[in-house]
Amino acid sequence: MLVERGLQVMNVEVVGDAYAIASNYLRRTGAIPETYLTHDRLLEIIVQMFDRGEVNRIRLANKAIASFEASRLATDV
Repeated sequence: MLVERGLQVMNVEVVGDAYAIASNYLRRTGAIPETYLTHDRLLEIIVQMFDRGEVNRIRLANKAIASFEASRLATDV
């Protein structure tokens, strides 16, 4: 499904699938809590990457996981 966001069109399915993949992995590793709530920071990372042109859901999820884990490590130090 395509949704207009200002002048851009966002494919909600790609973002949703990438979020589902990334959040499932991060929940299983314990990086984010086991809840049904959307993790805002992870979603923000995915949307930013999508806005920059990444449209492959697997690559988007993998890059979001790496970015999320890197930002978590940077704040833990």
